[in-house]
Amino acid sequence: MSDGRNRPKVVQNDPVPGASGAETDSPGPDAPGLSDEDLLVDFLNTVDVEDGTDLLGTEAGLAEWAAAYGLEPGDATATRSIRTALRSLVTGGRPELPSVTLHPSCDGDGVSLTSDTVAEAALAATVVLSIQGRIKRVKLCNAETCQYAYYDRSRNGSRAWCSMEICGNRQKARSFRAKQA
Repeated sequence: MSDGRNRPKVVQNDPVPGASGAETDSPGPDAPGLSDEDLLVDFLNTVDVEDGTDLLGTEAGLAEWAAAYGLEPGDATATRSIRTALRSLVTGGRPELPSVTLHPSCDGDGVSLTSDTVAEAALAATVVLSIQGRIKRVKLCNAETCQYAYYDRSRNGSRAWCSMEICGNRQKARSFRAKQA
């Protein structure tokens, strides 16, 4: 199955149905099964390098994306800045993060971070994944024209492309042609 951009449906994490021309399987934040990695990947994929689109590029786009997750939009400029920093972080960068307040709370399951805005939710998910040692599994596709975010669920954490069938195959074909030349 593919979404309108020739990527398998399983890597499509667009939380706003129809925003990229495809329906989505991503649940809202209160739905069972939305994990920190799903939220972070969805947030990172609000910018599409291949298509040159940005779901958070306008106040209305940010408000629509936030509403799909039951969050407040917050400051658009700061939210986009955090997204840029987090995309850098998952590729091995050491970005400066804008200051955002996270709210720890205790419940029967332990300590959690609560968030009201999109930026807070993305940072809270990043902090949790970092503490758990799983942030290294949030990656951007190695294809320079793609750079789609995904969560690497492979056994050894060595996945390099959002889709082996699309981006991986393109890269392998390029390498093969270069060797033949």
